[in-house]
Amino acid sequence: MSSELSLNINIKEPRWDQGTFMGRAQHFFMVTDPRNVLLSSETLEEARVIVENYRAGVVKPGLTEDELWRAKYVYDSAFHPDTGEKMFVIGRMSAQVPMNMTITGCMLTFYRTTPAVVFWQWVNQSFNAVVNYTNRSGDAPMTLNQLGAAYVSATSGAVVTALGLKSLAKRLPPIVSRFVPFAAVAAANCINIPFMRQRELKYGIPVMDENGNRLGESANAAKQAIAQVVVSRIGMAVPAMAFLCDIKERNVLTFSSCAPISSLVFATPLCCALFPQKSSMSVSGLEADLQEQIRQTSPQTTTVYFNKGL
Repeated sequence: MSSELSLNINIKEPRWDQGTFMGRAQHFFMVTDPRNVLLSSETLEEARVIVENYRAGVVKPGLTEDELWRAKYVYDSAFHPDTGEKMFVIGRMSAQVPMNMTITGCMLTFYRTTPAVVFWQWVNQSFNAVVNYTNRSGDAPMTLNQLGAAYVSATSGAVVTALGLKSLAKRLPPIVSRFVPFAAVAAANCINIPFMRQRELKYGIPVMDENGNRLGESANAAKQAIAQVVVSRIGMAVPAMAFLCDIKERNVLTFSSCAPISSLVFATPLCCALFPQKSSMSVSGLEADLQEQIRQTSPQTTTVYFNKGL
């Protein structure tokens, strides 16, 4: 007869060592698994109950450690780490592969005319805006006016950038111009993400000590978090939009129809794993007033931690 599951399993942290790239990759292969999008509301709710009850010291009878970790990853794939709210389905990282596969295919196919560039860049940046807001850091809400302003500035800025690059491409050699869709996506990420997360840059994101005690809010931490997310998102676009542009030009139809799928399946978790989601920085890198506050309330703390978002 098996004994009851121990309450000493730390499910506040991922199952694998987040200090290594391979550990982070294993973690994000679970979180970004596209099959998680297909899970029913009942399955998500069951996972939430298991996780929250376990954290409160209540173990479901007969629950195994593997089942607990499975519930934790189902929970992580659908609920925001700071607010605990269920995330909008197309904004979840598990929706990245099917959504990006569709949008990337259309952007690579319909990029020769200005109306097509405008439309598909708007579709892509609208999707990115949803993802960026859904996976933001912190628990402070945005008003509808703030959200609307962020959306308009993010999408319009990205579309204008794409049009500018398309116009420039007309004066470039064909071998260079074929990479315009990727350049547009990369530049647009540098615009969309900061705009959709501008509240974090203005007011800061929560920073904690190693025990999870909240120490304050830092805009400097937000800058680091957003910069890391921008790098990760550009990395996700490299296989599908940069390498496959050449495949598309060569009309290798069978391979090019399968490659975007496989590249996104691997690129999404591997690029998420470039940086730990629970990021850190030295107290000396924070704002002067927050440094002073931490010195007074938690003098032994030299490093703070925060959710960088995805």
